[in-house]
Amino acid sequence: MSQAITAQTHMREEVGQIPQIVTGFLEASAPVLDKAAAHLRQADPSFVVTIARGSSDHASTYLKYAIELTLGLPVASIGPSIASIYGKDLKLANAAAIAISQSGKSPDIVGLAQSARRSGAAAIAITNTVNSPLAAASDFTIDLHAGVEKSVAATKTFVTSVVAGLALLGRWSGDADLIRAVDALPESLAAAIACDWSDMIVALDGHSALYVLGRGPGLAIANEAALKFKETCLIQGAAYSAAEVMHGPVSIVAPGYPVLALAGRDAAEASVADMAHKLAGQGARVFLTSDRAGAATRLPFAATGHPLTDPLALIVSFYGFVEALARHRGLNPDTPPLLRKVTETV
Repeated sequence: MSQAITAQTHMREEVGQIPQIVTGFLEASAPVLDKAAAHLRQADPSFVVTIARGSSDHASTYLKYAIELTLGLPVASIGPSIASIYGKDLKLANAAAIAISQSGKSPDIVGLAQSARRSGAAAIAITNTVNSPLAAASDFTIDLHAGVEKSVAATKTFVTSVVAGLALLGRWSGDADLIRAVDALPESLAAAIACDWSDMIVALDGHSALYVLGRGPGLAIANEAALKFKETCLIQGAAYSAAEVMHGPVSIVAPGYPVLALAGRDAAEASVADMAHKLAGQGARVFLTSDRAGAATRLPFAATGHPLTDPLALIVSFYGFVEALARHRGLNPDTPPLLRKVTETV
């Protein structure tokens, strides 16, 4: 194994900034969140489409579940190539289109946002670059106010993107409980940073692949965690629904195979915990964010008190863990090989 890197990384610093960044976002973006929510209520869309790639697409998946569970509106992720490569405009006159991009510059994301607005969708941009082509392509731009993110691996912008979507949804739906839970997130996220997952670091020694499980909004978090395993640690993380893993993927789970099961305090917790217990009983090395650990190893978690915000705290705990794991493996999580901070795809 390579010698561990002990210097403070940008990624570690940016994870530590998350509670403060979320507090600043909620204060600074309140006016535009109110206006965008009023616009969506007036538009009364029949469905929602999301436009994103990478970590931003995982944020979109999180919001897909939140919107469907709160408003009962179906949400679909549209492949940006529909506009950028194939040159097609979709029939989106009765839709809301939510585009998420840290830079707001990727041509395919911008192109699909322009197409959605041209087709009559109510277009909302969530971005960390308020003066960007994506902002210009949208009816409303929600600025993340996250500051410069120096690490290639996105952390504070991912979390704030989800917070932005949940804050918009709370106002759009008039869900007072959700609004209160979002407003209380900075304290919960600070507690999440303090959660110690270091027992899992040594357990992954000698392993180059693992499964990450979740359901509902937790599946979006599992996808984000799997990506970060690849980006920062060169580990082949594969994300699955806890219901899906038995449909084939379980066949390669040999004794000692590592599994991270991300369960929030929501209706899916029992099913994720049951699957973690089952895989552990088959010999897998399973770590679970739940008190229902059974044969799995319990990881500490920060409960937020609301089912739609609870999974978000898990990724903050995970970010601290995966940054330490990368350093343990002698890698610099700030500079993953072959990756750049701004990825401009067509």
